Amino acid sequence: MLLWTFILRKGYGLGEELGHHGDAEVAPGLVDLAVNVRRDPMPDWLSAPIMASMSALAAYPDPGPATAAIAARHRRPPEEVLLTAGAAQGFVLLAQALRGARVPVVVHPQFTEPEAALRGAGHEVRRVVLTGDFDLAPDFALPPGADLVFIGNPTNPTSVLHPAERIAALAEPGRVLVVDEAFADSAHRPGLDREPESLAERRDLPGLVVVRSLTKTWGLAGLRVGYLLGPAELIDRCRAVQPLWPVSTPALAAAAACASPVAVATEREIAARLAGDRRYLVRRLRELPTVTVIGDPASAFVLVKVAGADKLRLALRENGFAVRRGDTFPGLGPDYVRVAVRDTATTDRFVAAVSYVLQGFEGKG
Repeated sequence: MLLWTFILRKGYGLGEELGHHGDAEVAPGLVDLAVNVRRDPMPDWLSAPIMASMSALAAYPDPGPATAAIAARHRRPPEEVLLTAGAAQGFVLLAQALRGARVPVVVHPQFTEPEAALRGAGHEVRRVVLTGDFDLAPDFALPPGADLVFIGNPTNPTSVLHPAERIAALAEPGRVLVVDEAFADSAHRPGLDREPESLAERRDLPGLVVVRSLTKTWGLAGLRVGYLLGPAELIDRCRAVQPLWPVSTPALAAAAACASPVAVATEREIAARLAGDRRYLVRRLRELPTVTVIGDPASAFVLVKVAGADKLRLALRENGFAVRRGDTFPGLGPDYVRVAVRDTATTDRFVAAVSYVLQGFEGKG
């Protein structure tokens, strides 16, 4: 694994479209492989409390019960939990609360909102860009003085699941280490009844903050609910810059439900099924001679490299499929696209479309 770093100064690289997200790829009539949100019907144990909460909308939201439920799930005291309006708000709160950081670092390729939030708060961002299969080498090191670090696990868009101990090794006194675990509940390891490589329950690491989302597995993108886990002092600093009543009553009801034992057990079942669908997608894509699936994908999407992927993406739209462009992620470029994992029948149709488009490209060549 190779890496390189540079300082991103104010105004530098602003054409990278850090605000571009998968939903911008979707249009009526297209099969959505661009957004990593599961779209299965909502289970009754989740829909019922959300609907019941509608009768309490005259009262201001009370985050207490949901905070307690999430704290219990992750074996933490409630003061180490902060509910947020989606994981994206968590990045904004951290960037605002930690304005005094001297050397903020973002490990790329990853979700672009942490860097966008840091820029918005006036930080000058130093990037560490992974190459190859985008994994952390055993000797991976951060720039000297790094005191605020953002890294994803599993990482969007690479689908790399880093070993927990390699990430834990980055924690040290005087540094805030932010781990984006928005997709942690999508990872699966046979024989393991919990999320592999998650740091959500680690309270022994100095300055560790874990960012979580309920958007992906439970199909709650429109409800906006996520949370931060971390030392009480850091959580208090984030709470101090958070708007009043940031999380709605229905979102709080959803958060409490998704922290229940039945939700956690169901999540593990979903992750196991997803793993099977992911293996099938990877196998079918690797049957195409000019397509490379990066690494060993571990989440709800795979990263694909193919020459001319920017043109492939547009041609796939004409053939009914939306995929996520890769060139808006620092460290990638026009030869990458991200593809969401769907059922095997959808995969078969998608791979047939990719094959058809690539054959057309060869014919024109």
